[in-house]
Amino acid sequence: MKTDLSSYNNSWYKPGASFFKRTVWFYINAIIFKTYLLPSNGIKAFLLRLFGAKIGKMVELKPCINIKYPWFLEIGDHSWVGEDVWIDNLTFIKIGSNVCISQGAMLLTGNHNYSKTAFDLMVKPIALEDGAWIGAKAVVCPGVIVQSHAVLVVGSIATKNLDPYGVYQGNPAVKIKDRSIV
Repeated sequence: MKTDLSSYNNSWYKPGASFFKRTVWFYINAIIFKTYLLPSNGIKAFLLRLFGAKIGKMVELKPCINIKYPWFLEIGDHSWVGEDVWIDNLTFIKIGSNVCISQGAMLLTGNHNYSKTAFDLMVKPIALEDGAWIGAKAVVCPGVIVQSHAVLVVGSIATKNLDPYGVYQGNPAVKIKDRSIV
């Protein structure tokens, strides 16, 4: 068998909003979020809430963030989303309180089934529990739960759940030590 992208069909997938709402969000994301020209957290949090996101208190939203669908996003209090973070949330992403997502990190809820000829779309939610830290240029893959205070270090890729207070490194990420907070 060979891959046949002409047979690709994701008609089963429901993006959670009307075509009009998705189109308006596309332009707001491009003009307000994916730029260095508007650093205001207040405006960004307001717009995310307007489009259905649940945003906690004192959330830090750095420039050049790319958010696919805000209606599938929840961010707890005092969390930080760094520059150039890509939140590719085709389904729900729940980010707890006091979570740090460092610059260039990617949260990916979708992938394709390479074992199917039609390269079928697969989506699974992601959860980053309270106190988690996703390092710069790290990737969290579909279906992963980063448990309380776990760390995914720079450039690492989480393909499986990360245990609480574990520090993970590599591709795929493996636990290298326990996190100690003093």
